[in-house]
Amino acid sequence: MGCGSCSTGGGCSPAGCKSNGSCLTNGCSKLDVYDWLAHMDMPTNYKPFPVIEVKFKGSRKEFFLNNDNIYLEAGELVAVEAATGGYDIGHVSLTGELVRMQMVKRHVKEADVVKKIYRKATVADVDKWKAAKDMEWETMHKSRKLALELNLSMKLSDVDYQGDKTKATFYYTAEGRVDFRELIKKMAETFRIRIEMRQIGMRQEASRLGGIGSCGRELCCSTWLTDFKTVSTSAARYQNLSLNTLKLAGQCGKLKCCLNYELDTYMDALKHIPDNVNVLKTEKGDARLQKTDIFKKIMWFSYPREESWVPLPISKVKEIQQQNKEGIIPADLGELVEVENAPAKVLDYENVVGQDSLTRLDDRSRNNNKKKPNNSNNNNNNRNRTKGAKPGTTENNGNRPVNSQPNQPRQGAAPATEKPAQGTPEGNRTPQAPRPPQQGNRPPQAQGNRPAQPQQGNKPPQENGNKPPQENGGNTRRNRPNRPNPNNQNRKNNTPPDTEQ
Repeated sequence: MGCGSCSTGGGCSPAGCKSNGSCLTNGCSKLDVYDWLAHMDMPTNYKPFPVIEVKFKGSRKEFFLNNDNIYLEAGELVAVEAATGGYDIGHVSLTGELVRMQMVKRHVKEADVVKKIYRKATVADVDKWKAAKDMEWETMHKSRKLALELNLSMKLSDVDYQGDKTKATFYYTAEGRVDFRELIKKMAETFRIRIEMRQIGMRQEASRLGGIGSCGRELCCSTWLTDFKTVSTSAARYQNLSLNTLKLAGQCGKLKCCLNYELDTYMDALKHIPDNVNVLKTEKGDARLQKTDIFKKIMWFSYPREESWVPLPISKVKEIQQQNKEGIIPADLGELVEVENAPAKVLDYENVVGQDSLTRLDDRSRNNNKKKPNNSNNNNNNRNRTKGAKPGTTENNGNRPVNSQPNQPRQGAAPATEKPAQGTPEGNRTPQAPRPPQQGNRPPQAQGNRPAQPQQGNKPPQENGNKPPQENGGNTRRNRPNRPNPNNQNRKNNTPPDTEQ
């Protein structure tokens, strides 16, 4: 998995894994080698090792001669000599003395390296190489259709194009030998390239394709495992694992390679555990072996017709086994061994789903609706309270809104004076109490919706309407001095009666 050149694609390009074209700097590269000699200075007369290790698609790595002494660093694209003619494009994986050590590890002699490095990959080489890699997916599916038409019992798993687009290698898996001569003819006619068929095993196929194992991590064969050892079901028996094929099989359909990782530790611990101790004879009855804890060295036995298990240490089991061989039958299994119960594991995380209710957002919306009162109901309540008030008095219930912005006097203007009610002399007017500030998040109401003050003579309140204030020299109408109105009596007589109930 990871990026292209590691296991699934055809090379790490600068737009691939965000490491500027070098896949060797992060964890997505496959089978990397740490250069522990990078920070060490070589002697002045040191001659660099002329062999370079180059990595291709998948886990294929090869050694090439650097006869021209081209300065190369890990991760650079180079054009190298191909085995069947032409050239191929690959990434430099190792340089210097580490290559010599890798050749010793793989049992490769310097004299056996004959292929050489041509040059650093140019822009034209990279473009041609990318175009070839883009054709791999379509080529693989077309070749699978051709194999199905010929009824061949084989599975084409991967295709690897050469850098110069002159050759393609097809990797396939099959149970036995397959006659694919007719398939090669049809593929050569279809793709117009040279064809090479290479059979691989199930584990090699999983290594090339990659994937996520049951442990939640990337497959070992696609990250660091280089050789595949034989895995048998005896490894699961020695570790007291259930012989469940679904749990013991990996992505490749074979037994998991990780069954061999701890096998040596189990084999060392099993040396101290006695063999063939399935039954211990006692006067109480034959005790049969139910379970063995290899590392704690405790064995559990049970009597017939009893559900409880009796834990015994290995020393006690050996003692009873020796007595049975000598013909001595003990009364019972003896004293029980104290098994330490593991303390309850305390989780270091909180249950995120359980600590919050699923309807917590609905509760918030309900609370917000409760805080927002209905403006129409408040206006009707204010009207009813004003109608029932005594003339000449002002009812202040604390729910009156603050004055709107247009009614405030301008800066520098004279202080505003309230207009007295009709029929009341200005000097004898009772001042109003200051209005308290508004409570809650209720928006201010306009002046037109505020009920007027009651007047003398039980006159119904006269609504002001939504009439905008008239300007007179910078002052509003409320700031004008009072003038006698000769038409006041006529206006009073023409006022329609209040019909509200």
